[in-house]
Amino acid sequence: MTKRKRRLNQKIKAASAAAAKQGLNTVTHPDAAGIDIGAEELVAAVPAGRCAGDTVRTFSSFTAGVAALRDWLVDCGIKTAALESTGNYWITTYSLLSDAGIDVCLVNARHVKGVPGKKTDVCDAQWLQQLHAAGLLKKSFRPDKEIVPLRYLMRHRGEIIAEAGRQTQLMQKVLTEMNLHIHHVFSDVDGVSAQAIISAILAGERDAERLAALRDKRCRSPKEKIIEALRGDYRCEYLFVLGQCQQRWTQCLTAIAACDEQIATLVKAVPGDTTESPPTAPAEQRRIHKNTPAVLPVYDEAFRFYGVDLSAVPGVSAGVLAVLMSEVGTGSQMKKAFRSAEAFSSWMGLCPDNRISGGKVLKAKTRKVPSRVARALRLAAQCVARSDNKIGEFCRRLKARLGKAEGIVATAHKLARIIYGMITSGKAYDESEAFKVTPSSKAKRLLNLQKQAHSLGFQLVPAM
Repeated sequence: MTKRKRRLNQKIKAASAAAAKQGLNTVTHPDAAGIDIGAEELVAAVPAGRCAGDTVRTFSSFTAGVAALRDWLVDCGIKTAALESTGNYWITTYSLLSDAGIDVCLVNARHVKGVPGKKTDVCDAQWLQQLHAAGLLKKSFRPDKEIVPLRYLMRHRGEIIAEAGRQTQLMQKVLTEMNLHIHHVFSDVDGVSAQAIISAILAGERDAERLAALRDKRCRSPKEKIIEALRGDYRCEYLFVLGQCQQRWTQCLTAIAACDEQIATLVKAVPGDTTESPPTAPAEQRRIHKNTPAVLPVYDEAFRFYGVDLSAVPGVSAGVLAVLMSEVGTGSQMKKAFRSAEAFSSWMGLCPDNRISGGKVLKAKTRKVPSRVARALRLAAQCVARSDNKIGEFCRRLKARLGKAEGIVATAHKLARIIYGMITSGKAYDESEAFKVTPSSKAKRLLNLQKQAHSLGFQLVPAM
């Protein structure tokens, strides 16, 4: 050991002893640093005695400044660092520190708002360092390295799909102004028949009968109704805007196709939890929707990721599986990140955020969490609301008792618990097991019946 390292270790021990005399807990994470993230500069704080000079330093947010911050933390013997998730400015710092072997604790800014005294970047960095050293900060979930690029591309793909939907709405708006009722005779403006007719209109065709002849043979609308719907006002400004909207819509489809190929490559590179072949399932159970990645076998890859057939759960479609794979990762990664189904549901904000003080419930609503998995499960819950199965009955019962929105959230919560239970146990979906009567549920049902009987002036008597 060199003289420099010996002197640094002596300073660390002396600083830890001084902090212990002051009553500060630095035992949980003694080698912790706090970093305040900004758009133009980064402020980092390290424990006392770790370096010569100031223990709080400011660095530029440029790549050279982030690299200098990393080198300074390594020289100070820092093993873990806490930083707030400020916008997307933290991503570069997170990546460089993680590659250097520093355990980065990404925390929610709401959890560290109570900074005593004047609020400055220096105070924020010191407060983060003190809280992290005492073990009072909760680490936010971030998927493994091989899942991060997959999640990034899936989110980008979702934005492109949203833009394609906006262009479809603009096309429908222009067609309405042209008095062409295409959306009344065809199911989708972006369908085969509608797009063939729009392309012919932009090419110069105006005869309604010739345009109607371009419809797909599967079209159910009568030919006479289609001909009447295609008689409109073909003004030049309408045609110009319609052409631009269709061009942007086509560009979105091309970008989505290229994105699908890249996503399929990334998914295949992720090691799954099983190498077995997926079980056969009916075509109705594994339907492919138009927004599903075209070149990616979602159901097969989901079975490879989790080792169970999640598509057997009513409402869990290819879209839900694609979101789950890109946001959470494989089954082993999910079990490592979330200790229980309760923790998984809480991360998505699908369970009540109870606030109790003095024995009174101050608040029992769910937290507003922008979770894509929770959004997909809510859509799945809406889809099964009218289905003839246990989940459909559960959704209708909860909607009648709690309200429409609350019932949808409760059903999404139930789906999340079922998915987590299947992945952790490795068992196939069993409806009787998922909705079995437990002693707690039986006692709750009995209590509700007693309350109803008491409100009506009756008394429940056990049957002999």
